[in-house]
Amino acid sequence: MAYNKNALIRYKTIDKCLQNRYRKWTLEDLIEACSDALYEYEGKMTNVSKRTIQLDIQNMRSDKLGYNAPIIVVDRKYYTYEDPEYSIMNVGISQHDLDKISESVAFLSQFKGFSHFKALQEVVQKLEDHVYSHQTNTQPVIVFEKNENLKGLNFLDSLHKHILQHHSITITYQSFRSRYPNTFTFYPYLLKEFRNRWFVIGSRTDGENIVNLALDRIINVEKSIKPFVSCQVDLKKYYDVAIGVTVNTDLKTETVKLFVERKMAPYVETKPLHHSQQTIERNQYGIVISLQVQHNFELEKDILGFGEQMQVLAPERLKRNIYKRLNHAIDNYNTNLSKKNINGIVAKLQYKSFAVVNFVYTKRELRKLSKLIHNNINDKNKIVPFDLQQYNDIAHILLNRNIEMIRQFLDTSNIQSITFYPKPPRKDWHQRTEFEKNTTIIQVYLSGRFHSEPKLKVVPGTHKQIFPADKTEMIINNIIPAECRVQFGGIIMTKAHTLQQYQRHTEKGSAYVEIVLTD
Repeated sequence: MAYNKNALIRYKTIDKCLQNRYRKWTLEDLIEACSDALYEYEGKMTNVSKRTIQLDIQNMRSDKLGYNAPIIVVDRKYYTYEDPEYSIMNVGISQHDLDKISESVAFLSQFKGFSHFKALQEVVQKLEDHVYSHQTNTQPVIVFEKNENLKGLNFLDSLHKHILQHHSITITYQSFRSRYPNTFTFYPYLLKEFRNRWFVIGSRTDGENIVNLALDRIINVEKSIKPFVSCQVDLKKYYDVAIGVTVNTDLKTETVKLFVERKMAPYVETKPLHHSQQTIERNQYGIVISLQVQHNFELEKDILGFGEQMQVLAPERLKRNIYKRLNHAIDNYNTNLSKKNINGIVAKLQYKSFAVVNFVYTKRELRKLSKLIHNNINDKNKIVPFDLQQYNDIAHILLNRNIEMIRQFLDTSNIQSITFYPKPPRKDWHQRTEFEKNTTIIQVYLSGRFHSEPKLKVVPGTHKQIFPADKTEMIINNIIPAECRVQFGGIIMTKAHTLQQYQRHTEKGSAYVEIVLTD
């Protein structure tokens, strides 16, 4: 039976609706869904009649198209598939589609990790010779997303064979968080691809506790002599509750509501985030969709991928997580000092003997730093020197990428000391004569819990020599000093002998860490 493009769109739309068992579908609902689909694909309003949809359902039920779809009517009103696993997309290739076989084979042949696909190379070549025998210098008309540089693809073939033959395997694996590889027995059940990355799904124990291992972190795979433990879980249903490969059996699914801006709405509707996706609201600003899924890393990653065009409405915990991650991303951009910025900062330091730099540390770094310091200090009102090796976790945060770039521009490879100050010392005008002339002092201001911002007065250009007391007094009486104000998470940089003083009204001041750099 001949069928046109509009009919195919309707068949696929009806199939997609009937597969979605989270909703009951009336004939009117199917008519509306088909009309919307035709508008999305064809760009014009098409009034689909009730008779047309009834004939479509009749054709799908019959053998005319080879579908034999088990469509039933529940409560004399709602249409659904009797077999919840059925889809017309699972039906074999018809005669009409055989002329597309070369493109299908090209799709299969991209999986170079499987050795038995190598035999298709000759088939592909013959098909291409036949199709393009009278053409030269032609470009491919179909291109699939693939990453040939992805590690671990060489294990696809052996893992596939072990799964088919029900072999237990000994696998050597090193996750990104592990310092050393780990070797253990594994019972593989399934190979799963997600976002162009491959995972082997299986169990390490009883066939019930399912884990996923990324192929790019596998070091070695060997057949094990241990008896194979069969899977005790329906893996298809197991992954129905979540996006991606991370499933927590102790975690219930929840209703996730997302607002999608109008311009992005067609992309989200035509390529759903999850099979449970439903559009529950539509207005001139966009759409609201709902998902019935577990809260996992992949869900957050998908939402973040839409940037400002998607907003979490519920649940509250997911909303807070996305908000925190977006804030952290903005913080990363704000604290990303460029080489041009740092070059100007260093030039100012060399010429004026001081420089103020804000947004050197992110809020997350400040929180971690403050927590680590206060956890490691017994007397929080005492000046404490930090040994770099003893307090390696503190030094790791302090010497972040911005400080390291500043060190490179200063050509100061030696860290002389790192010291915690609960508040600025109360001194008259003074020079840091305990350090060499070429020493640079970086003061890192931690938090605003002491209420007042740090304020340091300096006399520019006084770092080149040490002044006696009488000359110091003369200088102070005849110049207007520069005032350094820095936000928390920023730094004040001074040359060692710069004449300086903290303002006297800063009684409590602010806690800071002093990093002393020398050549």
